[in-house]
Amino acid sequence: MLFRRGVFGIADSMSWVNGKVTIASLQQMKRDGRKIVGAVVYDYQMARIVDHAGVDIVSVGDSVGVNMWAHREERELTLEQMVLVCNAVRCGVSNALVSCDVPIAVDDPVEAARTLARRGGAQMVKIEAGPDVIRAIIDAGVPVWAQLGSDPAIMTVDVAERRAKLLEDAGASLLDFRHSGPVVGHAVAQAVSIPVLGGLGGGPWLDGRVRAVVNAIGYTAAALDDTADRYANVARVALDAITSYAADVRGGRQVRGK
Repeated sequence: MLFRRGVFGIADSMSWVNGKVTIASLQQMKRDGRKIVGAVVYDYQMARIVDHAGVDIVSVGDSVGVNMWAHREERELTLEQMVLVCNAVRCGVSNALVSCDVPIAVDDPVEAARTLARRGGAQMVKIEAGPDVIRAIIDAGVPVWAQLGSDPAIMTVDVAERRAKLLEDAGASLLDFRHSGPVVGHAVAQAVSIPVLGGLGGGPWLDGRVRAVVNAIGYTAAALDDTADRYANVARVALDAITSYAADVRGGRQVRGK
């Protein structure tokens, strides 16, 4: 089933409507000093869960290829794969704003953004690109969550502020500042009027955080053996449960669940 809303699958309203999060409401949260919560998910069921938890943004990340499909790098992800994932996630969200990453390897980012909105149901796209590309995507009718900070070595306060302001002037609705750090990150958040969120290297100095749920709750197999600080270790719980299920089958006992 494909989800469509408006001309390109984008929410027509830019204010709070029936309790739904919108771009305008996120920008108001920054002005009010309220932190914005973003969660990266890849499937319908987890989308329903994070939406029920009340996150503000559900981000469909291009990291799905590496984390869920054994791709060697994010560059292997295709636009068609991203449409499939975005559509599944969009169908699981009722209140949060849904953003979808534009795959790195696409030839035409503007058309890719339109496709993700029209066919995937994205209400916003996230992309690392220059002001001209950002402006072209917005002119095509798709709001943009612009990325910066992938090269932290060159991100001085002056450089980061200048780039952030250029992206804001190009029309970006939000910024995703990776590897921000408390000094540069705080400076950028103060320098622009749009919300600045961060994943890797982010912190309370930004307007909010975005975190991959698979890492936050230990959903991947790697969580079985590492000692990372997480909110849960779903991999360990799943391993114990499946081991018990296998023992029941082999022991001739009735299994649990439908």
